Amino acid sequence: MTSPQALHGVRVVEMGQLIAGPFAAKTLGDFGADVIKIEPPGAGDPLRNWRMVQKGTSVWWQVQSRNKRSIALDLRSAEGQDIARRLIAEADVLVENFRPGTLEAWGLGWDALHALNPGLVMLRISGYGQTGPYRDRPGFGVVGEAMGGLRHLTGEPGRVPVRVGVSIGDTLAALHGCIGVLAALHHRKVNGGLGQMVDVALHEAVFNVMESLLPEYSALGAVRAPAGSALPGITPSNAYPCSDGCVLVAGNGDSIFKRLMDCIGRTDLGQAPDLAHNAGRNQRAAELDAAIGQWCASRTVEQVCTALLAADVPVGRVYTAKDISDDPHYRARGMLLAQTTRDGDTLEVPGIVPKLSATPGAVRSAAPHLGGDTDAVLREMGLSAEQISTLRAQGVVA
Repeated sequence: MTSPQALHGVRVVEMGQLIAGPFAAKTLGDFGADVIKIEPPGAGDPLRNWRMVQKGTSVWWQVQSRNKRSIALDLRSAEGQDIARRLIAEADVLVENFRPGTLEAWGLGWDALHALNPGLVMLRISGYGQTGPYRDRPGFGVVGEAMGGLRHLTGEPGRVPVRVGVSIGDTLAALHGCIGVLAALHHRKVNGGLGQMVDVALHEAVFNVMESLLPEYSALGAVRAPAGSALPGITPSNAYPCSDGCVLVAGNGDSIFKRLMDCIGRTDLGQAPDLAHNAGRNQRAAELDAAIGQWCASRTVEQVCTALLAADVPVGRVYTAKDISDDPHYRARGMLLAQTTRDGDTLEVPGIVPKLSATPGAVRSAAPHLGGDTDAVLREMGLSAEQISTLRAQGVVA
């Protein structure tokens, strides 16, 4: 007998759009939650049209909205708000990423919904959180990355900070939101507690992964600065150009460093007493980078990787989308999934992370058409065909 997925039986109502809220709901859906996505009639979630499109729909949408059902509902109307309340009354989780105060203006704030459904877990993702002096400011992931301290560290010293090539601030907020939701569901089930609000600010999610940034300043007055491809304070760990590309080498463990130096023909450095530990290597970081860089420059990426892996030194080349698609390890781990869209096209999408041994995640359904599940969801709520027809005629649903 096949075990149900870990979140089977959990119903999630998603009111978010674009990235942070929908990514959180997608993650819950991957592990079995029934996700009902509320979208505005007409345009739907703007992500449907972001970046590259196929047959009028973003291919990004196919990843972000898998395992979801779409109901097109006008939340600005009293009738739409009433339907939302009825949905939320039977839900376990509500996910939203509007600016603070938006749901309150619609009569759908935390106090009202908690009174309606005491067991509800409400995930609220916003730029600055639901409290504090900045709560009403508009906030996107890029601003959260800057305020959280990440943007200051990206790029080369003295240059304009660069962005990580993906919306990392939104995704970090979404993952922190999932942690909060799962903790709240556990508390409700195991400890007999009520539902609760999970308040995630974009900048706080970024700040939470900034490692030693704050304690170094607090203890020593040190303001960490951008360092390009190097990892300051951890030596050697850097990117090194080869004759046909670039590799990342992490030779910062004491025994690893000795193996790395032996491999590149610099046993003198590997045996130097002052380089036996990281503190000493930091003092000679430029010299060590130069030695490794000189060795790499005369070799291809493949030659460098083959030699260093044989010496048991962590090394890797820089992957493009094509490299990922061609890599046998990705395929062996189930990270390249062939998914058929609602329009009948097949494309590869990222697999599911993390991997659970007994109740693994799965793609159960492709991303929905706008309002493709409106009638089914409303019928589940007990509305008649005549009632649904009237609501559609009024523009409340689509």
